[in-house]
Amino acid sequence: MRVLLSCPYAWDAPGGVQVHVGELAGRLGSRGHEALILAPARGTVEASAVRVVGRPVRVPYGGKVAPICFSRRSWSKIREALRVFEPDVVHVHEPFSPSTSMLTMAASTAPVVATFHAHHERSRLLWSAAPVLRGLARSIDAAVAVSEAAATFAAQAVGRPIEIVPNGVDVERFGGAASPAPGLPEGRRILWVNRLDPQKGFPVMVRAFARLTAELEGLWLIVAGDGRDREALGMLSEPDRRRVLMLGTVPNADLPAYHAAADVFAAPAAGHESFGISLVEAMAAGLPVVATDIPGYREVVSDGVEGLLVPPHDPGALAAALRRVLTDPALAASLGAAGRRRARTFSWDAIVPRLEAVYDRVTAPAR
Repeated sequence: MRVLLSCPYAWDAPGGVQVHVGELAGRLGSRGHEALILAPARGTVEASAVRVVGRPVRVPYGGKVAPICFSRRSWSKIREALRVFEPDVVHVHEPFSPSTSMLTMAASTAPVVATFHAHHERSRLLWSAAPVLRGLARSIDAAVAVSEAAATFAAQAVGRPIEIVPNGVDVERFGGAASPAPGLPEGRRILWVNRLDPQKGFPVMVRAFARLTAELEGLWLIVAGDGRDREALGMLSEPDRRRVLMLGTVPNADLPAYHAAADVFAAPAAGHESFGISLVEAMAAGLPVVATDIPGYREVVSDGVEGLLVPPHDPGALAAALRRVLTDPALAASLGAAGRRRARTFSWDAIVPRLEAVYDRVTAPAR
């Protein structure tokens, strides 16, 4: 089967949707399908399976910046790619984002599968645009969401049943025998892997870390990510600031080495999370997880089973949960082992057959 995958966000920008689409294309290829990805990009993309169809602009939305592309030139490139590739099915991701996926959905004559990734507690923009989006949604042959949170958010505009198919994660790569990243300081290490956007809660992490350094010796915060909230480090004293290792943006392929070197994974997002790929990656690596008790994360982590969930915006609760894990080896081991088991339910081996079933269903009339 020829599957065309459309990603709305810049391929050369960090993001969970880009990782998901890239890994899905690889897994489809390994199962005998032919996959092509359409996406915008700021620069040259070396991956042969990716066709760059425009240059993105950075648009602020919901506390983050979305690198999207919506232009006449991109429309022409998308139509040409569809004509040449002749897909059996088109799988668009975040089709209501005004970017490549929306244009691909509008241009496609093949059956369309749409995956919804986003979740927001409230969105006046989506609510006001819902009548227009429902018209676009008539082009969708099968609607999929990565979680109940994402399905609930999209439902107001989709106007049809939405099937839940979670994000796939390369659990084998994160759960393998990766060597710890060299050159890291000795001691207990808290790992952060996320953009430093406002909704990710980095200032809360910084405040919690300041509390912990006063109680626990040899504590380090390893930060894989970048963004405007890096300024939160200014809240730390100079000695504490020297115990934060800022790695900048780390390619997903390089992350397992940092997971292998960490003692606990922290994800204190304030909200707007539909799933939490980074949580599954950490669990696959056997790391105990401390995260916020928000809808998308609750679908991945059960409190007290694979991790500890704390209220958002609460540095005291975050510090207390991290302290429990760092000072109780039995608890850390129990959470880590349960996390490995839970992560396997999100492996690509479990997820790809579910998507293939959706593809088969929408292409059956044509066959």
